[in-house]
Amino acid sequence: MEEELVVQFSPESSAPKQGVLPVRIVREIWREITFGVGTWGALRPLIAALLAVVPFLFLGQHFNRQHRRATEWSLLQIPLALTLLLWVGLYAWSIFDAWRDAVSAMGESHGHS
Repeated sequence: MEEELVVQFSPESSAPKQGVLPVRIVREIWREITFGVGTWGALRPLIAALLAVVPFLFLGQHFNRQHRRATEWSLLQIPLALTLLLWVGLYAWSIFDAWRDAVSAMGESHGHS
């Protein structure tokens, strides 16, 4: 079956754009720096990773509202404490996981991803 694709363009307005040119430029630069998600959206992964740096508590997961995962990892670290290498691996993974979950939550809240 053939489908017909219809493209419509709205006519360009002849009215001048609102706002002072330097303000518009700064606003556009800020939007590009923060990837269009605003200041909080851009800082959220960084804050989650910084909270995850606190050892033993898995605060990054709690920050991302992954309370069950944080609780499970807290219980998992008890036997892993016997082998320091595995505990360090869980600690490093929790930092990465907190950052990754914050980035995906940022995309979901803005309809991307």
